[in-house]
Amino acid sequence: MGLSELQDEADERVPTHVQGAASFSKFITVLQIIADAPGALDIAQLTKCAPFPRGTVYRLVSALTAEGLITQSGEGGTFRLGPRLLQLAAKTWEDSDLRTIARDFLVSLRDATDEAVHLAVPSNNRMVYIDKLVGSSRVQMKTSIGGQVELHSTSVGKAWLSGLPDQRLMEVIKSLDLRRHTAKTFTTPEALFDELKRTREQGFAFDDEENEPDIRCLGSPIFNRSGEPIGAVSISMPVYRHDARRHELCARLVRQTAKQISVELSRMV
Repeated sequence: MGLSELQDEADERVPTHVQGAASFSKFITVLQIIADAPGALDIAQLTKCAPFPRGTVYRLVSALTAEGLITQSGEGGTFRLGPRLLQLAAKTWEDSDLRTIARDFLVSLRDATDEAVHLAVPSNNRMVYIDKLVGSSRVQMKTSIGGQVELHSTSVGKAWLSGLPDQRLMEVIKSLDLRRHTAKTFTTPEALFDELKRTREQGFAFDDEENEPDIRCLGSPIFNRSGEPIGAVSISMPVYRHDARRHELCARLVRQTAKQISVELSRMV
């Protein structure tokens, strides 16, 4: 069922603005349900989870979609957090403790490798870049702060996944759309799980042209004081600048950087 049908069934006009604290709270509740879900939700699942009448849920979903705060995948498809919400979140991330704590370490990593480095955090079964520094090369990564990438095909995604306990890891893997981006993308839960076990053992993830051709990345997870993975740091480079010697160097440096950031985070009260 598409949004037009949802509006018809609700039999009320979509509100153009939030009226009162109660209405605002309902919008937040719907956003939180979508954010907390292990995978995308369709309207039936969302209606079942929300503590409101069906017509109210339809109106809330329609309004949130119209404002770009959630998006629907195709006519009658599932709902995810939308680009406008991520743009708003990016403004917060610019001043976040993680970004502030990590910045000096990211600068050191960039200077030591002269490659693009990224800091990313998980959001709605994706990773979102909250910081990026570039090297001096004319060939640069086409990424930006606030940009989203998938978990299964990127070094930041695989690094973060590798830090999850096995049970939670399998739950997340089963909820992912393991779409193929290149011939090297892991597209089955079994293959991805095996890859993440290797990632966990070696302390870093390697994106060997799995997300886009001619780009290789190495990433390592960042943990909070409770030992939970809360993000990842990565180094990205074109294939022609990657060889065995550079691989070993970057693997060591990205592990070191992630550990330094994790230690600093653990000191926060």
